[in-house]
Amino acid sequence: MSMRWWSIEVRDGVLPAQRWKDGYGEALLEAAITNGARRWEWTVIPGGVVLEVAFRESEEWERFRALPVVTAALDATPDPVNGLYVYPGRGGNASARSPKRKPRPTGAGAAAVPIPVEPPPVARLAVTEPPAEPIVAGSPASFTLEPAA
Repeated sequence: MSMRWWSIEVRDGVLPAQRWKDGYGEALLEAAITNGARRWEWTVIPGGVVLEVAFRESEEWERFRALPVVTAALDATPDPVNGLYVYPGRGGNASARSPKRKPRPTGAGAAAVPIPVEPPPVARLAVTEPPAEPIVAGSPASFTLEPAA
């Protein structure tokens, strides 16, 4: 009888994948052994860890994968969206090295949008223009002062 290998690859995220292995590794191995696993191996790879498990029957794998402890462990990976790979076959050291990924920003990645600030109004000096009609200076006789009543 041949064995069928399955791999669970966990990549670093907010926490290192090694810490995830330390916390959930024993529970995963116990669940695998009690559900028919014939061989298993942990592999540390750059940026993560890989658990390779061999079962004789596909039903044993499916039963193992459906256990609540396995589901809880996979949900608790450091990066469950981009850092968890479950696939048939052996992985980790059997594949080419992947380039080191850039660290993702922590938090939701949201930031306050700066409010645009209008520049302050610039004071401009008035331009003096000559009047439309020239002012002619009148003679002093043309002006008369009348006494107030």
